[in-house]
Amino acid sequence: MDLSGGDLAYRLKKEGHQVKIFIENVDQRQNFEGMLEKINGNWEKELEWVGKSGLIIFDDTGYGEIQDKLREKGYSVVGGSAGGDKLEDLRYFGQKAMALHDIKIIPSKNFIGTDDAIKFVRKNKGKWVLKQSGHVGKDFNYIGQLESGEDTIEVLKNYNRNNKKDCFLIELQKAVDGVEIGVGRYFNGDDWLGPIEMDVEHKNLFNDDLGPKTWEMGTIIWYDENEKNKIFQETLAKLKPHLQKINFRGDININCIINKKEVYPLEITARFGWPALHLHEEIHISPWGEFLKAVADGKSYDLKYRKGFGIVVLLATPPFPYELKSKKYYPEGISIFFKEKLSEKEMNHIHFEEVSCYKNKFYITSKSGFIMHVTEMADTIREARKKVYSLIKKIIIPKYFYRTDIGAEFMNKGYKKLKRWGWI
Repeated sequence: MDLSGGDLAYRLKKEGHQVKIFIENVDQRQNFEGMLEKINGNWEKELEWVGKSGLIIFDDTGYGEIQDKLREKGYSVVGGSAGGDKLEDLRYFGQKAMALHDIKIIPSKNFIGTDDAIKFVRKNKGKWVLKQSGHVGKDFNYIGQLESGEDTIEVLKNYNRNNKKDCFLIELQKAVDGVEIGVGRYFNGDDWLGPIEMDVEHKNLFNDDLGPKTWEMGTIIWYDENEKNKIFQETLAKLKPHLQKINFRGDININCIINKKEVYPLEITARFGWPALHLHEEIHISPWGEFLKAVADGKSYDLKYRKGFGIVVLLATPPFPYELKSKKYYPEGISIFFKEKLSEKEMNHIHFEEVSCYKNKFYITSKSGFIMHVTEMADTIREARKKVYSLIKKIIIPKYFYRTDIGAEFMNKGYKKLKRWGWI
């Protein structure tokens, strides 16, 4: 298990469920001490404990085949499937699957290593989006700004200089101007569960989308009950037959770029999104145990949820978003403080990541500086922003930082454009 599901496990425990968590990454196993019962060693030995009536949750790709086999044995499993892994981790496969289902895609080219990619950009000048398949490429991804393509070439050359032994699949995709927005929904192997999820990600480290790409610094999400939602119908809805074929069970999202006339899919997320899951936790009223069991078992479910706009903001410390070898700069062991005692309701808006608890005091247990997310929601983006940043000001973490503009540009520009163009 990755840690995107750690906070979900913590909330399932608060719902009254018996919960055990397995963290595969040995560098992450020190997290959630004092918060969750953790499995050491072989998690499969706990299958008898969870039983066929329990629920097994996978929160990352790479475990799809295991999920499929467990379902064949009669276990309730939620998270994805082997086919879902291919949609996300193999970008070219995801693009092909969308094209086969009449979803308009942006032309792209795939290369093994950087040399051929550099030659291609030199011959085909323009703004290119540079991506790497799988989850290992966030430091490598880049959106070209120059029509000559020289900036993209520099990124490729720099990566080649510093990673000469690497040989990996690179995707070059034509850059398209427009508003970037995601559309997602839960799928139970046969049909959709719950409303359509609309989201706007903020991946750059600094305000105004400056700086390097991160996993994500914050997100805006709202739910839409309208089955005729144009963005959904032009993209994710068309994948339903494929999701049935691969027996996908979990949350799936397509990130898109939209202009006045067209919507183009960029990439598929075939797992619990991160930090989208935390916003789902903010928005959902129905118990998570019930809802996820329905998703796993292929059953319908009347999801109760809050109307309005949800916002999530990441709170991090150095060395995030990079890794350091020097222990001098690791944040592990630093306590998390609150300016005043937070109410239970306020604490429910805080979603812990690489954190543990001792004697009711939370402290950092990571080397990466990936600490927590804070969520809020309101009738408008403006009010949601006001609420989340008011709560963040009550939290003190030495050397922490966060973006202060999550949702601002979309509120002032993007949302109005999409409404004017008739997409929402």
